[in-house]
Amino acid sequence: MANPPRTARPARPPRTPKSEAGGVSAARIRLGRVFRVESKDYFLLLGTTLFLVVFGLVMVLSSSSVESNLEEGGFFVQATRQGVYALFGVPIMLISSRMPERVWMRIAWPLLLVACVLQVLVIATPLGITVGGNTNWLALGPIPPFQPSELIKVALVIWLGLIVTKKQAQLDDFGHGIVPILLIGGVAIALVLIGGDLGTVMIMGAMLLGALFLIGVRFRLLLPPVLLGAAIFVIVAVSSDSRMRRITAFLQENCTQFDTEDCWQIQHGRFALANGGIFGVGLGNSTAKWSWLPAADNDFIFAIIGEELGLIGGIVVIGLFVVLAIAFARVLRAARTPFAKAVTAVVLVWVVGQACVNIGVVLGVFPVLGVPLPLVSAGGTALLTTLFAIGVVLSVARDPEAQARTAARAEARAAAKALRTPR
Repeated sequence: MANPPRTARPARPPRTPKSEAGGVSAARIRLGRVFRVESKDYFLLLGTTLFLVVFGLVMVLSSSSVESNLEEGGFFVQATRQGVYALFGVPIMLISSRMPERVWMRIAWPLLLVACVLQVLVIATPLGITVGGNTNWLALGPIPPFQPSELIKVALVIWLGLIVTKKQAQLDDFGHGIVPILLIGGVAIALVLIGGDLGTVMIMGAMLLGALFLIGVRFRLLLPPVLLGAAIFVIVAVSSDSRMRRITAFLQENCTQFDTEDCWQIQHGRFALANGGIFGVGLGNSTAKWSWLPAADNDFIFAIIGEELGLIGGIVVIGLFVVLAIAFARVLRAARTPFAKAVTAVVLVWVVGQACVNIGVVLGVFPVLGVPLPLVSAGGTALLTTLFAIGVVLSVARDPEAQARTAARAEARAAAKALRTPR
């Protein structure tokens, strides 16, 4: 009997070596991590921040052109300098947004120590520079003068995230949980206070206490340090002649003595806002920036915004900071790890709180404190550190699932440690 005809087998695809297949898979995973779609909160925070930076560059160019030409010989010197800082700051923010939590935890203590050492150089050596009565700048050779106090702010952001992670179970204990945080953070803040920058000290104190409150620490545990901080603030304010004059000028009705040094800035800030009306006098057409309003590109830049863009422009700026606050709040609500919650809370208090103080000073709600408008005012160190801090928040907003896995591993380790510990 004849054998049945054989059926031709389909040709097998060529085998891929295991190492090559593994490399392809690893490359796919890496590319997937780089190009995956980020969360909506990530893009809301990133987009609002970038818009404020670009808007700030435009307003710095407009508000600084006259003083820049008189003092530095060119209309665009200050604006160009601010643009260079922005060109460095935005990539720093984007790179920071790719870092995992473990990287921030490793550098938290070294960064805080370096920042404090630099601040000691400001107050204890001839390298410190006094501007406007505050010794808050450091000159190190060819490096442009910068403010170590701003570096302490961003160091406190990362350090607080680390400490809250380590002391999560003790945050309801004032002695073992809250006091160590306040002592170490208080030492860093005290170094800035010695330099005389009371406005920055107030913001830093609010950052520390406000963040602890937002992450769930009971108010009764925070009430003693709040009262102590208020008492120190009053004592320091009363002990300075210039600060007392500013407070007296603020308390004076309408600050009518506008021809004196103490009321000059307050009055001309109000004049600028009044001159702008509802629609403004037009971008670049401010009269206050013609040497009438001190710090027109920095502490009082909101007055120039109100004059050139009017009430509508001022409302838009306030609205942008409201959107920024909403973005921070959404990231805070979605946070799964103690580190993510702490860093988001402290940057929220820093950026939004400082914006409220700056705008409040221009509107006459607070006395003059010398606090810039975040992301908008001129100031290289402040712009770099603020963008860096927002980059840290973006890093925890990128991947909520990774946060959940990290939190689950931390809980598993804590449970295993509890089982190993003899009763």
